[in-house]
Amino acid sequence: MTILEKLSAIQQELKVNKGQFNAFGKYNYRSAEDILDAIKPFENKYKVLFHLTEELKEVAGHVYMSSKASIIDCEVLDRESVITSNGEAIIDFDAKGMQMPQRTGSASSYAKKYALGNLLLIDDTKDSDASNTHDKSQSSSKPQLKVGTDSFAKVVQAIKNGYTIEQVKEKYTLTKAVEEHLTNNK
Repeated sequence: MTILEKLSAIQQELKVNKGQFNAFGKYNYRSAEDILDAIKPFENKYKVLFHLTEELKEVAGHVYMSSKASIIDCEVLDRESVITSNGEAIIDFDAKGMQMPQRTGSASSYAKKYALGNLLLIDDTKDSDASNTHDKSQSSSKPQLKVGTDSFAKVVQAIKNGYTIEQVKEKYTLTKAVEEHLTNNK
């Protein structure tokens, strides 16, 4: 098997459960560690090695972690026997409730998860077309987030602590104005 055939077989066979739970957003998710645990058996089965590297980078004043996930064919050791994928995550130096090492570690974990997800075709997002109402009014079981409410204040704090707008959207319906307000108050 070529490295492409091995990667394709792994992508088709790989199952990574969302074994973690986010109490704020009330949703399940998978961590980088969950993915790493799930791929270990494939290393022996397909004679491959998964490898992660990280690098701290800065672009336009934003410091971020860049992670590279690689799959290496252990049976053929040349440049063509390696496939890589990248993932990046900005370090939020203003995140409240976290020490600096936790902020860096959080960005590192996200970057690894995204790099592995890209390499192994693991999609953690919902299809936007499946949830897009295309401006047609549909009833939603999620409450609408409104500026000035206690819920809004909690969401602003959660975003400062590292939650994303996408995570907030899983719990609340946001108008464009509220989303812009949240984005501008990071």
